[in-house]
Amino acid sequence: MKTKIAERIDNAETHLFKAVFPNTVNHYDTLFGGTAMNLMDEVAFITATRFSRKKMVTVAVDKIEFKRPIAAGTIIELIGKVIQVGNTSLKVQVEIVVEEMYEFKREKAICGTFTFVAIDNSRKPLTILS
Repeated sequence: MKTKIAERIDNAETHLFKAVFPNTVNHYDTLFGGTAMNLMDEVAFITATRFSRKKMVTVAVDKIEFKRPIAAGTIIELIGKVIQVGNTSLKVQVEIVVEEMYEFKREKAICGTFTFVAIDNSRKPLTILS
């Protein structure tokens, strides 16, 4: 039987699919790094909020690894998972998996870790698991 925290972690997992269109790519016809980071922060925020059901703010991006370029004309899946829960903060790992539109091939392209803090209406840290 799963613990309540493990169940909340499972239920908070977030998936977002996007098509990589020409307006989101650079002069190499690959997804802008800044666009990828923006999407990752959004998915991390949604994941953190779904886990805590509290106001959450990004306080750190620990590391983002760009493992392969993401070409225009592909589909990306962003997957957010809570990987650590503290008293007032939590960490979310976000992966971007790229898949060809007309092939059954998927490959991890980017991975990053985001730290969030729960805040109250006065923007003071708040216990997450209360």
